[in-house]
Amino acid sequence: MDRTATTTARGEIATPAETTREKATREKATREKATRFVLAGLRLALGWTFLWAFLDKTFGLGHETTTAQAWVNGGSPTKGFLGHAVAGPFADLYRSFAGAAWADWLFMLGLAAIGTALVLGIGTRIAAVAGALLLVMMWTAVLPPENNPFMDDHLIYAGVLAVLALTAAGDTLGLGRYWARLPLVRRLPVLK
Repeated sequence: MDRTATTTARGEIATPAETTREKATREKATREKATRFVLAGLRLALGWTFLWAFLDKTFGLGHETTTAQAWVNGGSPTKGFLGHAVAGPFADLYRSFAGAAWADWLFMLGLAAIGTALVLGIGTRIAAVAGALLLVMMWTAVLPPENNPFMDDHLIYAGVLAVLALTAAGDTLGLGRYWARLPLVRRLPVLK
């Protein structure tokens, strides 16, 4: 018997090439698991970002929105930013619907739905598309960005959402696997 051979987990004799292959397989599995958890962490972080914006604007938790400006107290979630902070080529468009009830409702429902879906890991494809659209719209509201000719965090977050949608990021630390088994989701995979 070759002195460089070892015994595998199944009790078979393995050559050094076989143990190297097993080691590479094990290392690949470890990298894939780590990647899944990093993507799940990013999904949860972005989900919380959307949910926090919803909660703060709804209840005026005092971080960015005062209690007096809270949606539940008659404040408008879109009036302040769209009415005063927009700039660039789309400023007039955004100012035209600042404070409109339909804009407030769409914005708030979007924040809540996107955040909830991402945190739970369900409907991540639709949440990612809707979230990216919302983020790109927010980017266009402040063109050009303050610290860069064109790039800012809104575009980076939109890119991260695209990665999350393409990688089944809702399956790790989320309900994505269970969601995918639902008959409606099986029939319409876009709902994953």
